[in-house]
Amino acid sequence: MTGEPARVRQMWHLMEPLHAVLYYAPAAFEEAAALGYDTEERWASYFAWRAAPLGASGADEVVRTFHSFAPGMVDRHVPAGWAVAGPDAVLAARLRAVDRTYRALFGDRVEGAGFAEAAALARRAAEAAAPGVPGGLGAANSALPWPDAPHLTLWQAATVLREHRGDGHIAALTGAGLDPVESLVSFAAVGAAPAEVFASRGWSAEEWGAARLRLQGRGLLAADGAATDAGRELRAKVELRTDEEAAAPWRALGEAGRERLVELLGEPWLEVIGSGLLPSENTLGIGKV
Repeated sequence: MTGEPARVRQMWHLMEPLHAVLYYAPAAFEEAAALGYDTEERWASYFAWRAAPLGASGADEVVRTFHSFAPGMVDRHVPAGWAVAGPDAVLAARLRAVDRTYRALFGDRVEGAGFAEAAALARRAAEAAAPGVPGGLGAANSALPWPDAPHLTLWQAATVLREHRGDGHIAALTGAGLDPVESLVSFAAVGAAPAEVFASRGWSAEEWGAARLRLQGRGLLAADGAATDAGRELRAKVELRTDEEAAAPWRALGEAGRERLVELLGEPWLEVIGSGLLPSENTLGIGKV
């Protein structure tokens, strides 16, 4: 991949870990527990953290906007999670969790000029992403007030940008005729991650198998579950459209601004990756596709 799509994908790879630490950091689980969430596993807090910008959403809205999760898994956590803590309380707690996590990772540098400059650049890009897909997670996060602290502004900008990209990705998958479980099966088939990694999305073996059969019937999967040439071509088109849909913020920032942001965030990115907080295998296919 070359040209603008490659640059857009580079920025996703750079920004995604800065956002995703929320879902794995000890401080986030502590803040979730203080709200009353069960933290024996991460899903109760994950659905709360990520869905809170939508308001007190129901299961159908979360199934639609998250896309990849089985409805039965969503039903276990939404809307029950709002009885534990309302969206406003969750939004305040997630910023506390990010504050604590970034300070643990980066120390006093969060107060420095580098973070302030990076936050300003990332916010410029994120503001160019609004309003995005109506009713999507990108638009919901874009509508939130901006925090005062630069490191929290940086995290929120990363969140707006990743959810804006995610909304475009869902549109690309839908346009390719891939339902949620087919999206995962076809992604595993091109080597994005082993199929067992996608078990975290809650689909049963029967549902996964039925999706494989549907994709085989379309000529997109071989009998062994690997993608055919047609399957790889379709997924490549999905990824290209996703990058195209995510390009506007980076065009607005401009080449010089984008390159400066890469420079500023290179070291923090390495520190997040080296922290061990994020899983080595993920369902996003970063570094694989």
